[in-house]
Amino acid sequence: MRKIVERSMQGRAWITAGDQDLPFVGEEDLLRRILAGRGIAEQDFNKFLNPSVKEYMPDPFVLRDMQTAVRVISDSIIAHEKIAVYGDYDVDGITSTAIFVKYLRALGVDVIWHLPTREGEGYGLNVDAVRELHDAGAKTLITVDCGISGNAEVEMAKSLGMRVVITDHHSPDSVIPDADAVVNPKRIDDESGLNYLAGVGVAFLTLVALNRELKNRNLSEFSEKLKSINLLNLLDCVALGTICDTMALVGLNRAFVATGLKVMDLRHNLGLKTLMDVAKVKKMSVYAAGFVLGPRLNAAGRLDSASPALELLLTDNPLIAYDLAIKLDAMNQERINIQNAIMIQATDLADECCRRGNCSLFICGDNWHGGVMGIIAGRLKDRYNLPTCVATRSDGVVNGSGRSVPGVDLGAIIHDALALGLVSEGGGHAAAAGFSLHTDQEKAFCDFLEKSVLEQLGGEKPVPDIIVDAQMDAAGATMKLINVLKQMEPFGQGNQEPVLVLRGAVLHHVSVMGHGGTHLRGDFITSNGSRLSFVGFNLVGTPVGNFLLDDANINTKMMLLGRLKENDYNGRVSAQFILEDIAV
Repeated sequence: MRKIVERSMQGRAWITAGDQDLPFVGEEDLLRRILAGRGIAEQDFNKFLNPSVKEYMPDPFVLRDMQTAVRVISDSIIAHEKIAVYGDYDVDGITSTAIFVKYLRALGVDVIWHLPTREGEGYGLNVDAVRELHDAGAKTLITVDCGISGNAEVEMAKSLGMRVVITDHHSPDSVIPDADAVVNPKRIDDESGLNYLAGVGVAFLTLVALNRELKNRNLSEFSEKLKSINLLNLLDCVALGTICDTMALVGLNRAFVATGLKVMDLRHNLGLKTLMDVAKVKKMSVYAAGFVLGPRLNAAGRLDSASPALELLLTDNPLIAYDLAIKLDAMNQERINIQNAIMIQATDLADECCRRGNCSLFICGDNWHGGVMGIIAGRLKDRYNLPTCVATRSDGVVNGSGRSVPGVDLGAIIHDALALGLVSEGGGHAAAAGFSLHTDQEKAFCDFLEKSVLEQLGGEKPVPDIIVDAQMDAAGATMKLINVLKQMEPFGQGNQEPVLVLRGAVLHHVSVMGHGGTHLRGDFITSNGSRLSFVGFNLVGTPVGNFLLDDANINTKMMLLGRLKENDYNGRVSAQFILEDIAV
């Protein structure tokens, strides 16, 4: 690791790995340098650049308890029993539920489902909901993207005579529920190495194993139905849930997403196709899944019940699909309005915390809408580069969500707070977590959060360093390079678009654009006299924006940091630089 810029205009250090700053010969050489810099061995380059499910798919039975899980579910299917699928209200939980329900329906199983409400029931299993599923006749309960913390609920379900199979990917407590089977790669006794999967990834592997189990039983009753099922058609939902749960796009996830995006473009799922049409998505990408479709599916669970989102993924009726897609689109706009209003208040509170020199943020307001806490936590985390928890206070209870920065495992902190009794409920991942606590524990939790973050960071405040994939002359930022770098797709969490530093760029023109005038656009002159256009999102009012908009700095040579994108404007395709920072 080597610093190439000690302090940029945005106050960050630019760091490059190994020999990434050495001259390179051609675009393919640069690609190999970037892959090597990201720790990918040369013998694995081809596998990484051509991710296929067949290549990455493990034997699903490597997951602990998988054999028992599919035996229990198979027995229930063969006995023609009613099966209940219990999911979660976010996109991962919705898509997990959808693929299980779709598969079981294809077999002719009598299947019912339940998604909890965020405000009324909260995350995870709920005693009343489990009892209702039992009373509705369900003999087997399958949880997807939840259940690992539902000890009491599983115990009750078992006492009612239900069989319980848990599939989840959240970190377990010290004692896992006494279910018939618990399939979770984060179990301490699971040696599959698949702990990076989303809940929908675990659910899909369970279906792969179940499909194999049913075929191996040679049941004439199901043979034709099994032949008609193509599990790859479910990868559109698997990709969507994986992207929206911000799982690392490595290993099997990378293959799921690469293939799943292609399946989405085939538009087999009527609900997804209709939502794509309403949202004006022409071609699927990680961005379209995570920032266009995902928020619309999430909006239902954030504001009320996630059921419309699940119904959209399950319906085969075009009229119902259109009505649901329009409803989700409208709910998403309502969510944005609520979120923007709360964001103003939350930013003021965050500024106060920063003035006190905090290494973490705990922001709480009275009667804020609980459905947008996670989004606001993510925005504040990005803005201040600090682990952030945002919560709403109502009737003596605080409910919130957190988002973290590299180097801080927020899920572990919430888990420890739960063990100490500082929070009444909680769980999550390193990057994201949710929690509930009583108002009289607010200060204690805030202090514990700050202390834990400091311990994980070794007593130092997070440094806003940025890792650079490669340095190059600005004249090399061309469409040819873009097409070479596209081989690294899909981009996303764990496989971000390459961050490039361009040298020798001279500012030629800049202007303000966008609603509210918060963005920049313009162009630079490169060393060979060509022009490179750029856009800079949310740079107005920042040190970079102030410098570029000062007429005195026209014709100034500088170094640029950002990402290279294809710009399609009126049918003309050209290279465009997404500017994030500069150094003069």
